[in-house]
Amino acid sequence: MATKAQHGTGEQDGPDRTAPTIQTVQRAALILGSFTVGKPHMSLNEITARLGASKATAHRYTKALRAANLLRYDERTSLYSLGPQVLTLATAARAGLPIVAAAEPYMEELVRRIDETIVLSVWDGESATVVRSVDNTDHMVRISVRVGSRLDLTASAQGRVFLAFLPPEQVPTLPRSVRKSELSEELEAIRQHGLSVNSPTVNGVRTVAAPIFEGEKISGTLAIVGTTATVSDDVKSPMAQALLETARALSQRLGTSEDAPNGG
Repeated sequence: MATKAQHGTGEQDGPDRTAPTIQTVQRAALILGSFTVGKPHMSLNEITARLGASKATAHRYTKALRAANLLRYDERTSLYSLGPQVLTLATAARAGLPIVAAAEPYMEELVRRIDETIVLSVWDGESATVVRSVDNTDHMVRISVRVGSRLDLTASAQGRVFLAFLPPEQVPTLPRSVRKSELSEELEAIRQHGLSVNSPTVNGVRTVAAPIFEGEKISGTLAIVGTTATVSDDVKSPMAQALLETARALSQRLGTSEDAPNGG
């Protein structure tokens, strides 16, 4: 006796049915992943080349991504860029990083201890990006750092910490001339005492940053952000040492042994 097909079960959703859907997701991800800080705008021809499909197919995908606010199109230049929905997704992704949840109590405790803004940053493949900021200090003037801010590699204390501990091949945007000359001595000093200090003369803000490790690899930076009047530039100051102790304790919480680089 013939049997009826069972709808809504896994039996009918074999590879042949799911393959087109998977390909659609993979192609959409490929398009979105083609945009970088160094390449924030792309033409339809460039997207077509990246996709390896026909121009009509690429146009169909860009149209769907624009409808979802994942892509933006500038009619004046005929160029595409990432849309506003990507920012929402990026914020949600950063909030879900394990390091954010693990760092939360350490950051809150450090704020209570030193009464300055504390910032957590991670490496996004091209720069240090702020994923958490705790600024509930008692100061009359409170310094806030926007989550999602991308920090300059060489001008920020957090960027320099990543430069000091990341393998050179993971920092392709940094010119070799810079890597070998101006920063070499400072980066070596950061490796030795585990702290980077940055004091821009234009705004009176001072930042002291320390690395956070998972195993032997750097996974983030913890930083104090305050004014030049309240934050010392001495890496041996009580405030800087409190930061270093907290970063090391968090690193151990994430599974770093005491004999890892600046892990203890």
